[in-house]
Amino acid sequence: MGAVPDKQPTYRFGALALAAAVTIALSVGAQAAEKQPASVWDQPTLTGDWDGARSAFKAKGIEVTLNYIGETLALLSGGVNRRASYEGRLEFSVDTDLDKLIGWKGATTHFTIYQIHNSGHTAVENAGSLADPSNIDALATTRLFTAWFEQSFAERFSLRIGQLAGDDEFIASPTAGGLINGTFGWAGILAADMTHGGPAYPLATPGARLKINAAENLTLLAAVFAGDPAGKDCTGNPQACNRYGTTFSFSGGLLWMGEAQVAINQSKDAKGLPGVYKLGFWYASADFADQHFGLNGAGAVVSLADPAAAGPLNHRGNFGVYGVADQMVWRGKDVSLNLFLRASASPSDRNLLSFYVDGGAGLKGPLPGRADDVLSFGAAYAGISRDASALDRDMAAAAPGFPIRDYEMLFELSYQAQIAPWWIVQPDLQYIVHPGGNVRNPNDPAAVIGNAFIAGLRSTIKF
Repeated sequence: MGAVPDKQPTYRFGALALAAAVTIALSVGAQAAEKQPASVWDQPTLTGDWDGARSAFKAKGIEVTLNYIGETLALLSGGVNRRASYEGRLEFSVDTDLDKLIGWKGATTHFTIYQIHNSGHTAVENAGSLADPSNIDALATTRLFTAWFEQSFAERFSLRIGQLAGDDEFIASPTAGGLINGTFGWAGILAADMTHGGPAYPLATPGARLKINAAENLTLLAAVFAGDPAGKDCTGNPQACNRYGTTFSFSGGLLWMGEAQVAINQSKDAKGLPGVYKLGFWYASADFADQHFGLNGAGAVVSLADPAAAGPLNHRGNFGVYGVADQMVWRGKDVSLNLFLRASASPSDRNLLSFYVDGGAGLKGPLPGRADDVLSFGAAYAGISRDASALDRDMAAAAPGFPIRDYEMLFELSYQAQIAPWWIVQPDLQYIVHPGGNVRNPNDPAAVIGNAFIAGLRSTIKF
């Protein structure tokens, strides 16, 4: 989901933060080489065990996570604005095991707070695309993301309630997670078709999730979320309407999600290669406006291209189905190859996107001596619904030359270089065909937005 950036003078701070993170990491490594030879590069986090405090907290059931992601993405050709952007996100999370902490068996809690900053303009704004080139892109602010309580029963069931994010558990592909573009996480069709992007980064909603371990290899997920993460009567940027993540919206009806997951060959001694297969659906109970038709003053149905169209023609409810396949297909001594495929469909009359498919590959250990590096490739196709395209044809009939939306397609190549267990440096290339689905360029209304070529570099540090 494209975010409208907060116009704050944070570009310098973001760029300096990325440079400082790299400088600090290198200087800490040099100091550690004198005091504790090479140890800093082997520990799981940059700041280590805090003189034993971190291990003591974990033994008591408290685990603290502090991560920073900083990236620069530059639009080299096409798109809307030929410039570079900076996005940065500091994550602070606390997970507790209440059994260890107070003796409450099977109970855990979690919360995550993000401090998000950017250069005042973002990669998606520059590209003009539906798919956000950055999966950390969001309105510059400090916000609560998720906060929940979970109770497990006999290792077969677990119930989670609180401020939840659907992209934490639904429609996820582990291999696709190696890519930077947001569409490879919360799939672009869900972000486009659900109210204000649905319960996904950076907007979680109140909800409940039931997880059932139905069999050794079969897991069932069912969840219900508040339908509108932005809150009641939001007509602008949904992230600005719920700026700090504390709106706790119960508006917009209900969003139901269900998913069946089959995981194969997951044990260490399994003879076959591991994989996971998922089948899911979602249903939203709110009203959704028709993509082609509206109502005139007399209540008659007319094209939205008709100047007489005065109001929306609403449909009750919305839904979609999807499938995910993520399978290792080859494994050597220090190298393995995984493939992924995801597809989803939704009704054409009430949705901007009616069909979506993405797929790709992840090669772990692509170079000798680099067993923890990952080379990832992904491609995604987002099909504009036939009703939205029909509206454009009506517009073109009245104004020849009006572009007809058809599809947006994305290609991404990314390399995660594991510098240390706590530090990943990730160069990234993206090429987006028909940004926005083939729409007019706001800087040149006589032309459509050109195919966008983006190059970037991301640094991820675990503190």
